[in-house]
Amino acid sequence: MALIRPHHFRPNPQTAADNAFQSTADHDVSTEAYDVCTRVAEQLREAGVRVHLFEDETHEHPDSVFPNNWFSTHAGGRVAVYPMYAANRRGERRQDVIEMLKTEYRVQEVIDYSGLEPDDLFLEGTGAMVLDHVSRIAYAVRSKRCDPVLVERFCTVFGYEPVVFDAVDTHGVPIYHTNVMMCIGTDIALIGLDAIVGDARRDEIARRIRETGRTLIPLTAAQVAAFAGNALEVRGHGGERILVISETGHRSLTEEQLSVLSESCRILVLDVAPIELAGGSVRCMIAGIHLDPR
Repeated sequence: MALIRPHHFRPNPQTAADNAFQSTADHDVSTEAYDVCTRVAEQLREAGVRVHLFEDETHEHPDSVFPNNWFSTHAGGRVAVYPMYAANRRGERRQDVIEMLKTEYRVQEVIDYSGLEPDDLFLEGTGAMVLDHVSRIAYAVRSKRCDPVLVERFCTVFGYEPVVFDAVDTHGVPIYHTNVMMCIGTDIALIGLDAIVGDARRDEIARRIRETGRTLIPLTAAQVAAFAGNALEVRGHGGERILVISETGHRSLTEEQLSVLSESCRILVLDVAPIELAGGSVRCMIAGIHLDPR
């Protein structure tokens, strides 16, 4: 996986308007965020996860800690690069990261959608889409950062079935990224079902998830707000399944929910509180690598 360690992290004023998960920092949290990223990389490596850690020493990209929004990697040697909604996020795209992938892994093709930004078409990677790599389904909440036309285009090229839906928080504000309300693991799925607009659509998505053989764990609105859905299953030593989740999200889960999760994988709790001020958590920080190593 790839992580970006920011030297000048701060909540992004350009994303605050449509990110209801975002908060305002009452002090400079850049040093705390740097230290958090250092610890996350160390803990993941200790668990047996291969981590590529990049530095961002610039001042211009407050959200660079969230690389999963601008690129994703896929079996068969393909990489996607995405168009970003906020203008000051577009510079997060880095050629050195792409070159590392080409050097360390077998990359056959890089498909770059970023040229669609002047047309106001946006699709912020695996923030906008939660991908079921096994059943080949792309779940996507419609938003300013997730254009259904681009979801369809991505799915046609990469071989997924698009499942696009509307979802809102308790105040009726659209969920800005699908991955803050939904996590698909090998045999579990965390999802804020109540956020999905329309009873029929909600039931349909729950049914689709269960049909893939997964145990569905519904999240309350409070748990979604605490980033319980912004988790990610990774592989550690010997292929061990590990669910990485933030302390904030972990604290919000019930004993029953944690018991079900523990039957599926080991839970690795990471303290990323300073990062969560920017409206994203552990899953947002991780750009997964699904490529064969050289």
